[in-house]
Amino acid sequence: MTVQSDLERAVANAKAQMGMYAQFEASTTDPAAKKMWNEMAQDMKRHVDSLTPRLSYLEKNNPLYQQHQQKP
Repeated sequence: MTVQSDLERAVANAKAQMGMYAQFEASTTDPAAKKMWNEMAQDMKRHVDSLTPRLSYLEKNNPLYQQHQQKP
């Protein structure tokens, strides 16, 4: 595994977790639980927002990734 592929997996997992938290929030009527799930989803969004620029940087500057993209 490369740093880039690890980062891709981390972003995908964070997005999945964010979606799960949003589902949990939607499925409860308890205001305290709704607030907790919403805050946790927002935390995961911050993680995704922090990791995505780094992933973009690696995609643009990683010679191995660029070679892979150019193959037929």
